[in-house]
Amino acid sequence: MSKIQIIEANAENFKNYGRIISEHDFSDLIGALSKLPVSEDGVVYEPSVESLEASSDYKYLTDVTYGELPIEIGYCGGHNTMLNALEYHRSSEVNVFATDAILLLGLQQDITSDFKYDTSKVVAFKFKKGTVAEVYATTLHYAPCGVDGNGFMVGVVLPKGTNYPLDCVHEAATNSNNDEDKLITAKNKWLICHPDAPSEAGHFPGLFGENIDISSL
Repeated sequence: MSKIQIIEANAENFKNYGRIISEHDFSDLIGALSKLPVSEDGVVYEPSVESLEASSDYKYLTDVTYGELPIEIGYCGGHNTMLNALEYHRSSEVNVFATDAILLLGLQQDITSDFKYDTSKVVAFKFKKGTVAEVYATTLHYAPCGVDGNGFMVGVVLPKGTNYPLDCVHEAATNSNNDEDKLITAKNKWLICHPDAPSEAGHFPGLFGENIDISSL
């Protein structure tokens, strides 16, 4: 059984993984997220949603948070208690919590030279509804988990095009060499999965140790 504990995220204990964005009021975006249905069957992710990108917070996120880079605002919502996989991007990801939710996070620096990662290094952070957090590019993350068996709804802000289908074949993904390219599964998305996660079959099974289930914590 995992020995990790769930930590209430704050500016100090979260600083190695990201930062809490407190200098802007994201009420409009949180309100738009709250109108979306929470899937009762697993997890749903949409990279770009018109109603979210129509919020007044879109301009702030574009101009200030991402320094005038084009962005997309989508969401991840549903029910989940498992780690299953960890991913990273070449950019920060902003998460907007329309419900309480837990993020299982790690550090890219702890991935070995052969792209393995020990899940005992994972940290579980609980974020309260209304929190907005920038998750740094070097932070490993994946689908949020609900709190106390409840569903979750989290806005996901990324550079435009992230998580969309790849345009070319990445040969390294089909062989056993140590090229990072074998981890890429979508644009700006590198993924390492747990061999005990059937939903991630076919992706690089580089996670070792327990496939964490927060319902057992």
